Amino acid sequence: MPLIELWEAQRDTVEKFTIQQVVSFSGDGTLKDGSECSRELQEYFSRIPSEKLNEYADQCLAKSFDKSGLVLQDLVNELGRRLDFIVENGRYSGTRGEIGNDGLWLAPEGNHIVAEVKTTDAYRMSMDTISGYRDRMIEADIITENSSILVVVGREDTGELEAQVRGSRHAWDIRLISVEALAKLVSLKENSDEEETTQKIRSILRPVEYTRVDSLVDVVFTTASDIDSEIEEPPSEESDTQKRSIIVTDRNLLNEKRSAVISAMSAKLDCALLKRTRAMYWSADRKSRVACTIFKRYENGPGYWYAFHPSWQKFLEDGANSYFVLGCMGRDDAFAIPLNELLPHLRFLNVTQNEKEMYWHIHLEEDDAGNMYLLIPRQNNVLLSKYSLPEQKGNNS
Repeated sequence: MPLIELWEAQRDTVEKFTIQQVVSFSGDGTLKDGSECSRELQEYFSRIPSEKLNEYADQCLAKSFDKSGLVLQDLVNELGRRLDFIVENGRYSGTRGEIGNDGLWLAPEGNHIVAEVKTTDAYRMSMDTISGYRDRMIEADIITENSSILVVVGREDTGELEAQVRGSRHAWDIRLISVEALAKLVSLKENSDEEETTQKIRSILRPVEYTRVDSLVDVVFTTASDIDSEIEEPPSEESDTQKRSIIVTDRNLLNEKRSAVISAMSAKLDCALLKRTRAMYWSADRKSRVACTIFKRYENGPGYWYAFHPSWQKFLEDGANSYFVLGCMGRDDAFAIPLNELLPHLRFLNVTQNEKEMYWHIHLEEDDAGNMYLLIPRQNNVLLSKYSLPEQKGNNS
């Protein structure tokens, strides 16, 4: 049975395989350029969570095996995709007339990164050769001068390579990062919610002169502020009615709840949903998309308050099958509203707009019978029972 079919039928079993076993089940098990093994392996990598990619990379580095360096190359390229680069996988083996880079990454900002993957820095490599890949691509109009080189090394101890880069004439064109650090950037990105944060994270991979460190401080500050923010805070709502209070929910419980909701959505859509940011998820082919937000019931009332952000709307609109999903702490179900059924209501909803942000207020109320409604000011409220999404597992505290 082909690897993808096996994974779809027995996902839990396949995800217990070692990376060597995964490769052996891909095609004929022989990893080489243009092979069915390569195609299946790369497709499988595109469908699994980033945490699993990291686990496989660790296995490649902990104990080398035949073609482990090629597998690591594919894993690194997939990590690049998780940072929202458009990635073209390179060749495993050099051949006459072909440029021998390991990957080519195009950032949304328009710059290219020529990726080179090494399992170790135990041997010297020619900076001229690596830089030559970039030069040839520029000459062939594949990329422009707005490009750089990223050497991704398996080990954290990269002292030898660092010395080579610093001592070469290509120092201003080359960045160096370990696989572990690259994986950490992916984790930061997937736990953020602002596009600015993702842009800052990608900027780290480009050569920058840090005599003045303002730009580096900006990267750290923007990322830390985004990661520490709680998107489950209710939108501010000016009202003459009694002010309601909420109890702040432990972040771990919120994450458990979101995992349960996303698991239920994956079952509903019959596809694995990959984490793009803290709230946004999509399928490997980017066609199915979900923006998922979680909130706890007000302590002295039956309601839930959420925010719906323009960035979520844009993300969902770029998909073919998109849902805004509301998780409710204290209930065993969530509500998955198709985007095309939510959009007509937006013009009636209350809005917060200031210099920093804009978002729509999403207010749910529960009646005595346990039915949940989406409140639409000056319009008929929407009964949400048809959007109910029973959860499969998780903590509903």
